[in-house]
This record gives sequence, C-alpha cells and structure tokens, in this order.
Amino acid sequence: MNSGLEGIVVADTMLSDVDGEAGRLVLRGRTLEQLLGCCTFEAAADLLLSGLLEPSSGRSLGEALGTARQEVYRALPPRDAALLALAPIEALRVLLARLPDGDDFDAAARLIAAPAVLTAALLRWQGGKEAVAPDASLAHAADFLRMLRGYPAPPPAAAALQEYLVTVMDHGLNASTFAARVVASTRAGLTSATVAALSALKGPLHGGAPGPVLDMLDAVGNPDNAMPWVQEAVRRGARLMGFGHRIYRVRDPRADALKSALLRLKAAGGGSSARLALAEAVERAALEILRREKPGRRLDTNVELYTALLLEALAIPRDAFTCVFAIGRITGWVAHAREQVMTGRLIRPASRYIGPQP
Repeated sequence: MNSGLEGIVVADTMLSDVDGEAGRLVLRGRTLEQLLGCCTFEAAADLLLSGLLEPSSGRSLGEALGTARQEVYRALPPRDAALLALAPIEALRVLLARLPDGDDFDAAARLIAAPAVLTAALLRWQGGKEAVAPDASLAHAADFLRMLRGYPAPPPAAAALQEYLVTVMDHGLNASTFAARVVASTRAGLTSATVAALSALKGPLHGGAPGPVLDMLDAVGNPDNAMPWVQEAVRRGARLMGFGHRIYRVRDPRADALKSALLRLKAAGGGSSARLALAEAVERAALEILRREKPGRRLDTNVELYTALLLEALAIPRDAFTCVFAIGRITGWVAHAREQVMTGRLIRPASRYIGPQP
C-alpha cells in the first residue's frame, strides 16, 4: 500500500509531464520556457485542449473565451449578503457550481472563462462596488484586471498576469487535477469535475499556500532579520511557505518563470523593490538553513514564493490568491476531465480493511 500514491501510475496523458528530478515541466511537447516564449493564455489553452473538444462554429477555444465571459457575466446572481460573507474561494465555489453541467465545447469555454468573471465580481461586491462587464475584445488576463479594477490595466501588468496564468495552467496529477479526473470518470460533467477540483485547490497544502507566503514576509520584516527568523522557524518545526515540493527535488521551474515575470513588471514600474529584496533574503536564508539542518531532504524554492510577490504587485488581495490560481488551472482541469472521459474508465481504487473482524 502507498497511502500518498507516490509513483502509482493511474492514467496515460498527453497533457503535461512533471520531471521532479530534472526540474522540468512539459506541456503538450513544449517546455514551460518554450510555452511562455510563444503563447498567449488563449493560445496555450488551445494547445492544451487540442483534440479534446469539437470546436463550435469554427472558433477555437481562445477565440470563444471573450463571448464566454459575457455569458457568465449575464448569469451572475443578485448580490447575496450570505455569499459575500464567505471567503473569496468559497464564494467562487458556490457560483461555479451554478453553471450547468455539460461536456461540450460551449460548456468548457464557459467554465474556463468563469473564474475570471466571478472572482472580479465577488471582490468588487465585497468592496461595495458594482461588478464590471467583460470586454470580449480583450485578452483574458487583461480583461480580468480591468473587471477587477474598473479601468484598463497597464500592458506590463496584463503581461505579467498572463505569464502567471500560463505557468500554472497544468501540472500533472496534482490533488485538484486528480479530483477532477475522478469525478469526470463517473461521467458527471465538467462543472461537477471542476467544482471538485476547486474544493481540493482551496486546501492549505495545495492552492491555498501562496497567501501565507506574504504573512511570512510580514513576520520577517526586513532582510537583516531573515537568517535568525528562518533559523528559529526551522528549529521549532514550522513549515516554511514557498519551499519544498511533493514532486520537485530541485528548484521548481515555475519559480524562475514567475520571478522573471516579476522582474519585468518591476522594471516597468510595478511592484516593490523592498519587497523583492526581502523575499530574496528569506530565500537565501531558507536554502542555506534547510540544507544544513535537513541534509537528507531536498527542499528548494517552489512556485508559491514568487506567485505571492507577483500577485501582490498586481494589487490582488491575498485572500483571493487561490481564486486567481484557479483562473489559470481550470484550463488543465477541463483538459484532464475531457481526456479521462475520452480515454479512461471509472476510477475506483481499492482499500485495505484494518478494522475489527466480525
């Protein structure tokens, strides 16, 4: 028995390959670096879902996203005090579950469009503002920032968010993606599969982790305090947010991609130099202390550290970081759900009974 399923192969996939030993992520035959160098979010979504959906009216998925955002917006419910009292990720789960279940191109387009529209509307409602209607002519990342802020985002900010969304689009059989495949294997429909995935994503051991990175940086305070703070945290057994990964045994390639995006955003006048200097000091201290204190474990920087800094630089509230993660990752969930339906069977593992015998 393997209670964490490490090394247990449960599906063949053409979508993504995570090489934890080499620190390499491949999506549909392209490394992450190659994908970021050539693809918009829309083009990356088209690539990931190629062959898994029958196009509607001759449009690609990327071309359909603008219209799909408008459809999701028109279906927004009236403001609900009980809904707005929830954490953003929990409110997003409620609204996502309202979308009709389906397994076709149009259902997939609506689902991939939905987290951007719903997250922006929820955050504006919680701030006492009206929701902003989508602009179908804009790219997905740019339109999300416009719907969130109420005015167009500067191109460097939209470009940085787009790089983030592409970077987190798919990542093998992580917990949320596996949950999507399990539900999809029952033929429940894409909405059911993605709601299950979103429920897994909100956990602090999965997509709920980037926000606490900023709490850690707040606690450290300044670069000079990084070494003693990290040393004390490691000695008392606290988890260092932004370090270590279940799969990667070397540096997470997504960390480098997002740090590069953050540096480009900072060069264009976005982000805080002081915040970046603090994060780099914490990173140096953490890597040195972890290698010294835990020589038998290979703990390196993961995607969370620079995710937190990038989303903070884009003025996204930290309690909504997981919602923004879902804006990118839902494309992978839909792709895996479709692949499971087309090529897989009902996922039904066995368990070993260890209770009392009659």
